[in-house]
Amino acid sequence: MPDDDGQYMQCMEVWGGIQPTTRVVKLAGLDAWVYSKPYGDAGFGGDVYYASSCATGRINRLLLADVSGHGDAVAESAAGLRSLMRRYVNFLDQTKFVRALNRQFTAMSRQGRFATALATTFFAPSRVLSICNAGHPPPLLYSVSNRSWSILEKPGGRDESTGNIPLGILDVTDYQQFDVELEVGDLVLCYTDALIESRDADGKMFGTEGLLRVAETVDAEPSEDFIRSLLEKISARFAGNLSEDDVTVMLLRPNARPPRIRLRQKLDAMLRLTVATIRGIDPRAERPPLPDFKLANIGGAIIPRLGKRWRPTCQLKASRPSSQSIP
Repeated sequence: MPDDDGQYMQCMEVWGGIQPTTRVVKLAGLDAWVYSKPYGDAGFGGDVYYASSCATGRINRLLLADVSGHGDAVAESAAGLRSLMRRYVNFLDQTKFVRALNRQFTAMSRQGRFATALATTFFAPSRVLSICNAGHPPPLLYSVSNRSWSILEKPGGRDESTGNIPLGILDVTDYQQFDVELEVGDLVLCYTDALIESRDADGKMFGTEGLLRVAETVDAEPSEDFIRSLLEKISARFAGNLSEDDVTVMLLRPNARPPRIRLRQKLDAMLRLTVATIRGIDPRAERPPLPDFKLANIGGAIIPRLGKRWRPTCQLKASRPSSQSIP
């Protein structure tokens, strides 16, 4: 795909929202296709999508959330999520980011607001995708090496008691996460529940397994056409599919593209970080987007080989997924 197609994320940029979109977002080491269509062709819906790139272009974070409520309540939640994306844009470890997400929705729970969410962080030097699922439908993984799809879940399946509940339901200290090392050309499909709540020709709801079966009938290459073809096949299965709820899909594909950061962009990112840090002295101001002190993060920005050594403890190989698959 040509470099001038789609939006290339700049240093410390946060992109996204709750409005309709069909966009290609290009990041260092990762391409992302984002499609969102609010219910009833409204100007905005309850599905929230965001993408961010860190100051060095190596840390790419993508968030997909399904927020309860409508109108101004969702817009307020989306603004809060954007603020947290900015605050943690330079964090390699997304643990604190997910904790902050849950605290935010816990504070709003008295207003009846909660959200399911899928938080992912892709570290370009090692092609490791960190995944945290807060009550959201699990992603699907296409392995380019064996040309098969599988359901991408934490080894051992979900643990509803400790890690897979929506944001804002309980004041949970930690959400469970896991990591998968991807290959160039693999696909990760993230989506909201309109896809799995669609019905097959016999009237039965898809569920994750049904969606997986439909995905297996779609040509995984080229990726540019995958979302459109998938949604067309779902809509054709049963009258009313994808018409009764917001529909949002993110398709991620690792590439071999290194960070494309010009000197002016580096200086601009440093200036914004410095200004944010100075403003952060005021306790009423938004906290500055400082990085976490991981060797792969801080040291890797100076010595690239240190970044490539990032290997989280709970890790899967995309070419040999241990998650559930449907033959």
